[in-house]
Amino acid sequence: MNISDNRKYTGSSGENRASDFLEQHGYSILQRNFRTKTGEIDIIAQKDETIVFVEVKTLPKGTVELLSAVLNIQKQKRIIKTAKCFLSIHRQYSNKLIRFDVIVVDMPGLPEVYHLENAFAEIL
Repeated sequence: MNISDNRKYTGSSGENRASDFLEQHGYSILQRNFRTKTGEIDIIAQKDETIVFVEVKTLPKGTVELLSAVLNIQKQKRIIKTAKCFLSIHRQYSNKLIRFDVIVVDMPGLPEVYHLENAFAEIL
């Protein structure tokens, strides 16, 4: 298995665990790996009246500094722009609240699956 394949496997495994975690906590998974020209959202879920756009990071050797670096402001803007594309296609969710969460999987010092609700927001 080369490095690229290993990274895809690790990411996919983390996303599966994150989806399971969300479902166990009352979320419905609406879509996984939603892609547009602007970017990708790992998981789109719903809980009650809230649509949650979830970025999953599997970081078995990660640190808080690394997490900050991989979720920089450019990445956040891409996720927000991609979320707007999703909402423009799926107008049935236009009256819902939205939130941007991050789930960190396997990062030392944190629970195996660590859910950061409201990890970031669009700055107007």
